[in-house]
Amino acid sequence: QVQLVESGGGLVQAGGSLRLSCVVSGRVFSGDAIGWFRQTPGNNRRFVGAMRWSSGNAAYADDVKGRFAISRENSKNTVYLQMNNLKPEDSAVYFCAKTSVLSTATMSNMYNYWGHGTQVTVSS
Repeated sequence: QVQLVESGGGLVQAGGSLRLSCVVSGRVFSGDAIGWFRQTPGNNRRFVGAMRWSSGNAAYADDVKGRFAISRENSKNTVYLQMNNLKPEDSAVYFCAKTSVLSTATMSNMYNYWGHGTQVTVSS
């Protein structure tokens, strides 16, 4: 069984930064990827970015490119989402999730394990 636990959310002013963490426990295969999604009330979860576990290659949604970056620390089984130059529209609950889909998975239904989420609020 795979478990994912997010942390690092909070309240930050526009233009500020936050780093979210996702600790992954259980079996993770080299072909798996860890993705980040975000969700606001009444809306579906939206893709933020994803990183292939083995290669470290990452892909991002257009609205976060150049501001967000995903990295990993293998020794801690942790994936990070560094968020810079935050905007009020980045406010959401952020989730990490795991997929075994080999192509870049941008749809939430491609992921089969999810964390419980962490709230990010960006004030203007």
